[in-house]
Order: sequence, then C-alpha cells, then structure tokens
Amino acid sequence: MAEADDEKRLAVEIARLLDECRLSHALQSRKLKELFALLRSSSSSSSRGARFFPSFTRAISPLFDFTRRTPGSERTVRFISAFAAHRNVRDPAVCDAFLEEFLRYLLVAAGAAHRSARFRACQIISEIIMQLPDDTEVSDEVWDEVIESMKQRMKDKVPAIRSFAVRALSRFANDGDSGDVVNLFLETLPQESNADVRKMVVLSLPPTSATSMAIVESTLDVSESVRRAAYCVLAIKFPIQSLSIKLRTIILQRGLSDRSFSVRKECLKMLKDEWLAKYCDRDPIALLRFLDVETYETVGESVMEALLKDGLVKPQDQSIRQYLTSSNISEDQCNTSFQLMEAEVALYWKAVCKHLQTEAQAKGSDAAATTGTEAEVYASEASASNDLLDRVLPATVSDFVGLTKAHLSAGPNYRFASRQLLLLGAMLDFSDTSNRKVASAFVHELLLRPLEYEIDDDGNKVIIGDGINLGGDINWARAVSELTKKVHASAGDFEAVVTCVVEELARPCRERTADFMQWMHCLAVTGLLLENTESLRSLKGTAIEPSELLHSLLLPGAKQIHVDVQRVATRCLCLYGLLESRPSEELVKQLRLSFIMGPSLVSVMAAKALVDLATWHGPNEVDRSIGIGPEESTEDKNGFNLVNMSNLEEDVNIRLIDLLFSGLNKDDWFPNTEAEEQENVQSILAEGFAKFLLLSKNYPSIFISLHPVILQRLITLYFSDDAKELQRLKQCLSVFFDHYSALSYSHKKCVSRAFIPVMQSMWPGIHGNLGGSSIMISKLRKRATQVSRFMLQMMQIPLFPKEHEDVNVNEESSENVSGSLQPSSDFISGEEGLAIRIAAEVANCPEKKTAAGKSYIQALCRIAVSLQFRTSEQEAVKCMRGLLNSMIASVSSDKELVKELNRMAAHLRSIDEHPDQELPQEQADAIFRTLELDANLKMDMSVMNLSTPAPRPTRTTATRRRVRHRASSDDDEHSPLPSRPVAPCMVSGRSQSQRASKTAAMSKMSTKTSNAFSDTDDEGESDVTSEESSGSGSATSPVSFQTLARSATRAFIASSRIPRSPRIPYSKKPREASGPSLPLRSPPLVRPFHEVPEPRNEENSGLFGLSLICLHLLKFKVAELKGNFFGHVTG
Repeated sequence: MAEADDEKRLAVEIARLLDECRLSHALQSRKLKELFALLRSSSSSSSRGARFFPSFTRAISPLFDFTRRTPGSERTVRFISAFAAHRNVRDPAVCDAFLEEFLRYLLVAAGAAHRSARFRACQIISEIIMQLPDDTEVSDEVWDEVIESMKQRMKDKVPAIRSFAVRALSRFANDGDSGDVVNLFLETLPQESNADVRKMVVLSLPPTSATSMAIVESTLDVSESVRRAAYCVLAIKFPIQSLSIKLRTIILQRGLSDRSFSVRKECLKMLKDEWLAKYCDRDPIALLRFLDVETYETVGESVMEALLKDGLVKPQDQSIRQYLTSSNISEDQCNTSFQLMEAEVALYWKAVCKHLQTEAQAKGSDAAATTGTEAEVYASEASASNDLLDRVLPATVSDFVGLTKAHLSAGPNYRFASRQLLLLGAMLDFSDTSNRKVASAFVHELLLRPLEYEIDDDGNKVIIGDGINLGGDINWARAVSELTKKVHASAGDFEAVVTCVVEELARPCRERTADFMQWMHCLAVTGLLLENTESLRSLKGTAIEPSELLHSLLLPGAKQIHVDVQRVATRCLCLYGLLESRPSEELVKQLRLSFIMGPSLVSVMAAKALVDLATWHGPNEVDRSIGIGPEESTEDKNGFNLVNMSNLEEDVNIRLIDLLFSGLNKDDWFPNTEAEEQENVQSILAEGFAKFLLLSKNYPSIFISLHPVILQRLITLYFSDDAKELQRLKQCLSVFFDHYSALSYSHKKCVSRAFIPVMQSMWPGIHGNLGGSSIMISKLRKRATQVSRFMLQMMQIPLFPKEHEDVNVNEESSENVSGSLQPSSDFISGEEGLAIRIAAEVANCPEKKTAAGKSYIQALCRIAVSLQFRTSEQEAVKCMRGLLNSMIASVSSDKELVKELNRMAAHLRSIDEHPDQELPQEQADAIFRTLELDANLKMDMSVMNLSTPAPRPTRTTATRRRVRHRASSDDDEHSPLPSRPVAPCMVSGRSQSQRASKTAAMSKMSTKTSNAFSDTDDEGESDVTSEESSGSGSATSPVSFQTLARSATRAFIASSRIPRSPRIPYSKKPREASGPSLPLRSPPLVRPFHEVPEPRNEENSGLFGLSLICLHLLKFKVAELKGNFFGHVTG
C-alpha cells in the first residue's frame, strides 16, 4: 500500500511539472532540472527507481489521447523529448537506461491501432532523435527497432504520422551505412500524395549524387512549399561545385521563372547568399563561368537580370573602355589595340548596358507622366542612368566597330562574344552622320560576310550552322538585323540597303556561276530582308523588284539540285507568299511540287509553307490562285479526296486541304535522314490541322462534316507507336486535346461523332483491322480502351467560361447525376448523344458473334455506363432506355457488365418524368437522323430483370436473430429512431449484411443527433434493419450496441463542444497496426503500453471503450478549464 501511495505521489509531482511546462517555454529549463532530480533521487534506491518509469508513463498518458496540436501540447512534447534526450554528465548511465526504456515504450505505442497514440509516439520519437547528442549510448538493437518501426509508419494512412516517421529517419539517412533509408525516401517521394510529407522527405535527403536528381525534380512539384523546400536544401546541402552545369542551369531556370513569389524569393536567396557570396566572392562574372553561358545563354541573362534588379551589380568604376588601349604613334596618329573578352564578360556587359538603358527609359517615362518634385526626382534618376551608360559604352562608334571586328577576326571561339557586342551596339547613338557612315560600312560588311564551313574527309564543303539563317544561327541573324535597323532607322532605308546587298549577291546566281555556298548566302540575306519587311510595297523602287526577286532568285533556287539550297529557297517562298495580298500562281505550284516530290528536308519546309499560307490566306484563296474554285457547301461530304502520294509523279489538280490530309495519312514520313532530331512532315501537318480545328470559325471552307475525320486522324496519330519519338508532335497534340473540347459545344459534338470511327479503326480483329498474336491483340485492345477513356474525358471536361456571354443567358438549368447544375444544351453535343451512338453501334455491330466483336461491344458498354444523363433531355433518356435491352442482351455473358447496365437502366427510369410512357417511333427516328444513325433501330422499353443471368447460389445463409429490448408505452410514443424503408441490398453473406446494417444505422443516426442521446436510461428500440440475402427470404435485425454507443458519443461530444476523439477501431486485426492495440485511456490504474492486455472481442469491448471516451473527454475539458491537464490522472 505504501508503494502505491509513493507511486501516486510521484505521478502527481510529474504531472504538476508537465502542467507548468505546458504554459510557457521559459520554465522548461528549470523544470527539466527538477524532473531530472526526481529521476536521480528515484534511481538512488532500487525500489523507487522501479516506480519512476510507471509514474512517468502514467503522467504523460493523457497526451496520447489528445489529438489536437495545440501550443500547450507542442510545448509538452518538446519538454518530454528534451528530458528523454538529456544526458547528464554526472549520471550518464541513468539517462541512457531511461532513454532506452522510454524508446521501447514509444515503439509499442507507435504500433498501436489508435491514431492519436501512433501520432504522439512518432512525434516524440522524432523530437528525441533530433535533440539527441552524439555521445548517447543506446544499444544497436533499440536503434534497429526504431528504424524498422519508423519504416512501417511511413506507410501509415495518416499523413502527419508519415511526416514524423520521415523526420525520425532523417538523422539515420545521413549515416553512410543506412543506404536502405535513403532508398526508401527516393521510392516514397514520387508516390507520396501529401505535400507536407513530400516536403519532409526533401528536407531529409542527404547530399549525394543519387539524391540530387530527386531534389531537382522536386522543383517542379505542384506544391509551393515543396518547391521552396527543394531550393532550401539545394542552398544548404549542395555546393555549386557538386552540381553539374546542366543541373545548375535547370535549377536557376525553374526557380527564377516560377509562378510563386515565395519560390522565386527562395531561389534568389540561394543565388545571392550561397552561390554568389560563398563560392564566387560576390563576383557575377565568376558566377557566370559556372553556368556555361555559351550553351545556356537565356539562363545567364535571367541571372544577370535578377542580380541587377536586386542591386547586387553596380559597375561604378568599370567600363568596356578598359578593353581598348590607345598608343600614340605620332602627333596625328593614334593606334588603338583591343583586348578580347571572354563569353561571360561579354554577356555581363550586354546585360548591364541593357538594364541601364531600360531603367533610364522607365524613369524618363515616369518623369514625363508626373509633375513637380516627383518629376524632378525621376528625371535625375534617368539622367544618372544615362550618364552611367555613356561611361560604360565605348566612347565612339569607331571604337565599337574596331572592338567587334577584333573579336570577329579572332575565330569561332569568340563568335559568342561578337554577337553580344552586336546586340550592345544597338544601344549606341547613330544620329551623327559620321558615326552612321562608319556603322553603315560595318553593317554592309556583316551582310556580305560569307557563311562558315569546313572540309570533310572527301574534300566537300560542309556548312557550319543551320544552313538557313545568316551566319548559320538565328540569334546571329537577329543581332545583325537589329543593328542594321538601328543604323538605318529612316523609312525605307533598311530595305534599300539590304536589297543592294541581295542584288550584289544574286549576280553570280543569275549568271549560273555561283556554287551552293553562294546560293545559300544570298538566300539567307533574302530571308532576313523578307522577315523584317512589312509588305512587298516597301520593296518597290529598290535595287531588286519583288517580281524580279521571285522569278530570278527564289523560284530558280527552289529548283536547284542541292537539297540545302532548295530548303532555304522554299523558306523564302513562304515568307514571300505571306507578304503578298494574294499568293501568286507560280509560288503555290512550286510549293505543292516541293511538298509532293521533294526530298524529306524540302518536304518538311514545303509543308510548313503550305500550312502557313493556308492559315494566313485561307485554303480557298490558295486554291483560287492556281485556278481551283471553291467547293460547293454540302453536309453530305464526310471524307477527303485522298491521293496516293507515293505514286504521285507530278502535281495534280486537287484542293490544298485534300493534299495536306493525304500527306497526314501517309505512313512513310518518319525521319530517315542524317539529322537525328529532324522534324517530321506528319508533325507539321498535324499541328496545322490542330490549328484549323481550334480556329474552325475562321476557316468555313473546311466543312464541319470533315472535322470528325480530322480529329479521328489526330487521335490515332497521337496514340500510335511510331509517334512516340516525335516529342514536338506529342506536346502539341496534348495541349490541343486539353483545349479543343473545352472551347464550345460544337467541338464536343465533333468528339462525339468521332468516337465510334476511332474505336472501329483501332480495335483489332474488326472492320478489317489486323490482329496478330494474343500478346499483340491484348496490347492493341488496351490501347483502344485507353483511347476510349481519353475521349470520354474530353466529353466530360467543362467548358471554359466566356466573358462576353451573359451568365443568365440560359435561365433553365438542369441537374446532372452528380447534383451540380449545368446549363442545358443540345443532347447531340452532350454525353446523351454519345451514349445513343454507342447503343446504336452495339445493336448494329455485324461481328458481335466473333471474339473480337464481343470484346469490342463490351468495351463500348463499359464506356456507356460511365456517361451521365441530364433530366432536361427527356427524349434522349427515353431513347436510351429503349436501346438498353439490346445492349444487355449483347453482353449477357459478362455478369458484372450486365449488373452495371441494369443499374444504368434503373437510374434512367428514375430520372424519366413519365417512365410508363414509351417514346414514339417517329421521335426516335428523328433522333437517329439527327445523330446520322440507322433509322431502323427498334425500341424496347420493357422492364428487364435486374438480376444477373447466373443462377443464385443454393447454399443459404443463416438469418440474423432479431433482438429487441423491452419497450414501455412511452418508448412507442417517443422513439428516437423512427423506422423507414431501406434500399434493397444485393450483397449476400453475414459479414456484408452486418456491415450494411452498421452503415445504415450510422447514416440514420447522424441525421438525428439531437434525438440520439437521451437523458433516460431506457430508450425505445431501434427499427433500423438490413435486408439479408438468403434462400428463404430476408430478415431484419436491430442496430448493434456498438453503433448506439458510437452515436451517443458523437451526440455527447457535439453537445459539450469537446474536441472530437477519433473512432476506436473495432476490428481484431487493424489495417495499420503492428502490435497490441492501444486504448484511448487505460483503467484508473494506468499501465505502461507494453503491459496492456490483448484487446477484447467486439461484443465485449465496444460500449465500454466508448464510455471511457466520454468519461475522459469530459475530464480533459474540465482539466483544461482548471489549468490542470495532466493532474487528473491521479483523481
């Protein structure tokens, strides 16, 4: 008895310390010493030392019942963890022994069935591990148990428990011997659905080469907090030298362009505080050297822009003039020598000058828009930026030209720096005549600069670059064009200067003395001219007229024998046609001929040109230019006039759309040239037809009846095996499909019309489709099923809201199956039309008796049961009801599918306003004609048997015994649970019926919470029953005591406003538990977790456990009000 009193007093003292620490952090250091004094005094005698741990666990047991994460509970957890992790220098053995025993206690709690117990145990374990000093001596056996337990908790269904389990394992992940923990983190990260858990995994990963890729991939996470955590880890754990150049650029490119301000801020913090300050000594040029700006120029520009906006780059004492050295030869002559710039230095100065110019222009605009003192401030800031820009730039245009020429003559290694200087030159002032004369001569020299090449092993010249643009690089061509337009800024001056260069370069081409290099150089300059010209009218009166340019240069170039010359000339023909008000006949014929008969590279360029011309001028206008008149509008046309392009030797008189679609259907367009990443003709044509469908209102010449045919081909091409390597095609079509069906109802109608043709063309073994081996047939069926679900998703995607449409334009709205309101629309463009099309296809399928036909109609029926009908479309509902019986008869061998169709029939009957009235055959035929279906379909609206064709099992199940309480007369008058009919249940078996009974009782009691808990002890009986599936019939059973107790507890918690405690799992084998189950609260004499007995069965433990919940929740509430949360354990 004395020992019990000592243990109780010790528990009271520990509970008092816990309650005091729960209120403030300031007391924890002093209370920690007091608690350790209790532990040391208890350990001095063997009897008291054995009683400290039970008293300690008894005092902290309420914490395992308390679910909410309040500030008080969090302070208590940190205090308990600090006490367990504390290692006193005087008594280290006592601390280690207590820690080991406490960890074993927590491991039992971590495997309990109770969610709150698992949560608190994992939280305390993770906190202890984080605070534990390195010299703590704990047996390896305990640590192994901790690791295994936390690995199991990483699979817990509660996200908070998984998060604390990851946090507990994070310290072990840094150990070199625990590679399995890191592997577990890497496996969990892409599969985890909770953002907080993913964030904890990212923060716990150690810095290794294996984890760097996973952390970099987390910068694309959908959660903002995870992306921010990824940049935090990269900043702290990964030095810039440990990352490859590609990873550095990917990290900065994603972070600086992230849509979230907090993520951009975290990335900029990593860039400034870690990479720039720590590893580059605040030198931006040294930082650019880590990024390979020649390959990743845009990343370098983004980095410089971010640093300049943040004010970290201030070129006060530096200038480009330091790369110019002047030496006086005589009194009248001065020799200037130039120092070559590195690529990083050239990019740095270009970014600085561009920033100063932009800032000066912005401040000047602000000064012009305001008045008074504010305008003076803006004007002074603009003046300061302009002055600094003048000091940074070369002093004269001659110095700029000389510096650029020095880099150009230095070879290909300084080509990048030369291009940066050209872009920098556009910021100079060329208003002075002498400066403009010097710059004009330099521009003329740039335009006449020949293409670079190298000699191969056979002695042939090979162009360096893309072979299309000036200088072999589109960026170089843009830099030259910007400088040229800056120097020749007067109206018509740019065209006059460039046409003079073109005329000079075209002379050997006209005289037929030019080689392919000269042809390509001349056509590259011509392309630069056409790209930067607004219309052909601006070329009139210049050195070479537009018609002369076409007939003497472009058309002969397209007929050249060299493939590269043909490709560049075809591009120039496209640019020329876009500038024309109406495309010329010779141009269109040449493009069509190059598309049909040209080599692969030329056909790709010709396909681009024809698509661009059709998009800009319209298909009919392009056809009219070669004498093909517009086709008469007809609704009966449901296909294109295809031609066999493989055997086509010359241009034929067919329309452009038919020609392009014939090319889209050609199967041998896939790249077989030397270029590994060569674009494909089908990719170009598919992208063009996707534009036509998206902007179908702008192209009325493409009949609406042809839209399903185009969509069918695009879908087939998107899911084909041959198109997997065409990444541009996959990306383009994926964006197209996401937006097409969400733009208008007419697009949804097109998807509905294309569904059956797509399925007929892709399902193996029907309509002449090839089959193959069983493995191949299974693969093709899976792909067709995937396509059907993809098109179903396109049908169900909601429309984009349109701002110009009135929200109340359609006052009548109908409620769909899910209960949400949707605007009413024609059933042809809705899911009802697709369902009727599927039903008609099932009824008319000629191959339904074959194995391929049976699988085909089964796949169609599975899609049909997923479709939703609106109550406003009553005719469609009745029509579908009349077609369902034939569908059920067609798939009678599939019992599960028959059940789903029967459910669909029952649902359609429930939403039918007049279920007993049949749809007249005339209305049904009108619906079929509207959907362009066979009008000979027969309607059958007779009620089918809802049971499956399979016979019911002959073995009968024992009916549940009806248990009723004795009820008084008052109980009959005031029954808290009035009876009501329950929907029939098709599930047989005792376990399913008991579960259904509990579910029905819970749903019943949740709606009558106020009446579920009464002050009287003898309430009326429950009339909630469940239908049993047995051989003799159905039997009813009352709700169980556990259900009544659970409902009573819920009502009590709601009435007293006590925080709701999680439900006790009643199953003997919890899904997530590993070990003995942990009750919410132990009996008055609290036992440690490892001494808790096995849980009793459901019949004996349910009501008692729930009564304890109510009792202890009430104690928690009173204890909180009195400020004595932990002290009530001794009451």
